[in-house]
Amino acid sequence: MADTLTFKEMCARFDVTPRTLRYYEYIELLSPQKEGRARFYGPREVARMTLILRGRRFGFSLEELRQWLLIYDQKGTDEQNRVWVELADRQLGVLEKQRDELSVTIDDLRQLRNEVAKSVGD
Repeated sequence: MADTLTFKEMCARFDVTPRTLRYYEYIELLSPQKEGRARFYGPREVARMTLILRGRRFGFSLEELRQWLLIYDQKGTDEQNRVWVELADRQLGVLEKQRDELSVTIDDLRQLRNEVAKSVGD
């Protein structure tokens, strides 16, 4: 078990709470080896956790990530990669729209701030 992590080590390595790690197991994103009450995470689970956290950072839902990870088990890497490209294209559109909306909001706030600052200075 030299290449496995304990529950505590897994939490520390990925900077997640025990609650988060247990939840990921509950919704079947992760399937550690169990010995009694102890859990051990091998390279597969470490790789999955890396993908999950990266996917969350990109704005994907846990259900989207769960479905995407299932594709590998059911249909292999090629299909998983094809679906990934589709998901990434869609999410890029969402993020670009959010960026554009945020830019407009920042401009509006800056303009209002400058107007108020001028009136305070008068």
